[in-house]
Amino acid sequence: MENEGTRIILLGRDLELRIISLIVRAREISEEVVFFDLGSNDLTVELAEDFNCRVLHYNSELGCKDVSKYILDSSLDLNMTNLVLRVTDDWKISDFPIIENRVRESWDIYIAFTNEDSKGLQDDNDIIIDSIDFSHMVLSRSGIEELSKTSPLSNAMDFDMDLKVRVSRTQKSIRLPQRESLASASRFAQLFYWMLETRHPLLLFGIPGIVLFVLGYKLSGNVVDTFSELNTTSIGVTLTTIAMTLIGLFAMMVALILYIMGKQVEQIQAQYDWSSK
Repeated sequence: MENEGTRIILLGRDLELRIISLIVRAREISEEVVFFDLGSNDLTVELAEDFNCRVLHYNSELGCKDVSKYILDSSLDLNMTNLVLRVTDDWKISDFPIIENRVRESWDIYIAFTNEDSKGLQDDNDIIIDSIDFSHMVLSRSGIEELSKTSPLSNAMDFDMDLKVRVSRTQKSIRLPQRESLASASRFAQLFYWMLETRHPLLLFGIPGIVLFVLGYKLSGNVVDTFSELNTTSIGVTLTTIAMTLIGLFAMMVALILYIMGKQVEQIQAQYDWSSK
């Protein structure tokens, strides 16, 4: 049967900070994106579902055979080519173009692995499939069916000769150190410039509030010790320090409230896609 397109299956856990960017990037090169959750303890699943990404809870082993059997037994359309991508802490979104080319090569089974103990083997095709710690796989329908039937001692040479099969060691991309300017080298400078550019409430209200609160608190102790009797001057200075402290506290509360409200508005806009409307 003719191939109906490409599906990218993201396999991982606790990807709260990266799941949206992963889904967006995967949708650029595929017709469907599915997330296999390995038991996340953060908001990964909720964020993926809010972004209209199908989520399946994967509880089996992470072997090539187990993953292929899970895909075969699921309700996913088997007529699509599957790119199974195992997302780890070391994996970067910049690696997408490398694995994207594997889909265009029309493999039935392509397994890229990262086993350190397999470096002594002369041929990657001699590696036992069950021992492979894969980084990504490309599987057609025939490849899924064939891979799900492998024995504990099967290697790449045991697959059907009519299938296009390859088992290859992952080549890590070379990351050259980038030169940075004085402004970009300082994280504090980046944060301060961003706060000035966006008129952030923590800058507009938070910093003046902290200054007024600290000054008012420090002055209040000196005022109490200095004035031993009540008169117009002592009452005026006392009220001024109290007002300074309260204004500083109020400014800090306003900064936090505006910051939280801004985050809520951004979430609502992202959920209902207001920017496109």
